[in-house]
Amino acid sequence: MASITIRRLEEALKARLRVKAAHHGRSMEEEAREILRSSLQAESLPKQLDLASAIRRHFTPIGGVDLPLPRRETVRRPPKFKT
Repeated sequence: MASITIRRLEEALKARLRVKAAHHGRSMEEEAREILRSSLQAESLPKQLDLASAIRRHFTPIGGVDLPLPRRETVRRPPKFKT
């Protein structure tokens, strides 16, 4: 396993790390490892596409699909109820 040394760490940051480690029941060193691990894993995950982008990406290689849009009709008035 490799080791690293972090120099010139602000006291306030070190104190926050100490509190966070205590909250999770682990050492400051283990807390720092977990922070680095989760940060780098999240960075390497692929970005989630929204549904429309995923569909577009699927159909773009075959030329896409053009659908006819229906003509819009005027909105009818709501009924009036006697009270």
